[in-house]
Amino acid sequence: MFDTAEMLKIFQRYRGDAIVIPGRGGRHWNKISTRPSLDLPLGDPAMGGHASFALGLALARPERKVVLFDSEGDLLMGMGVLATIAEQAPRNLYHFMLDNECYATTGGQPVPNAKNVAYDAIARGAGYGRAYAFNNLEGFAIQIEGILRDPGPVFVAMKVVPEVINEPIGRRARWQTRTRDQAVKELQTELGVAA
Repeated sequence: MFDTAEMLKIFQRYRGDAIVIPGRGGRHWNKISTRPSLDLPLGDPAMGGHASFALGLALARPERKVVLFDSEGDLLMGMGVLATIAEQAPRNLYHFMLDNECYATTGGQPVPNAKNVAYDAIARGAGYGRAYAFNNLEGFAIQIEGILRDPGPVFVAMKVVPEVINEPIGRRARWQTRTRDQAVKELQTELGVAA
């Protein structure tokens, strides 16, 4: 297992002009990103919603890489999205999944069968052309540049250290510095899209 913030720092070096949906890694990404106008933080939507949103964005903006940092908890809430993404086959979608083996945002409850689920194998079985799995930062660092050169959809499962949050949602420190509307407006400006 490795640290999410350290992985995001490595990813940032190869990001280029990709649109990033930070998902469950958002509180770290907010401090690391050097292109916030290309970030689209969704906050904490209903679990399972990030991948469908990323698919829609990738289909709407095929000229731009779309990178999602999802979680295994989110993915388990809507596993059918893998087959939908594979069928649509957006060449610009990079689906990174942070697997901490628990539902960290709701108190650390264990994910069922967490040690044995091979999400990369599930993604391949659903039809992703490329799927990777990493449990150490060194392997990720060596392969990330090549992964981002591959045509999508690409799935990357990563075992990360759990960061359990036991504060009630209303008392948690807010990591987002912009509202969702501000983030969308800045992205539209960056992409040259009329609001």
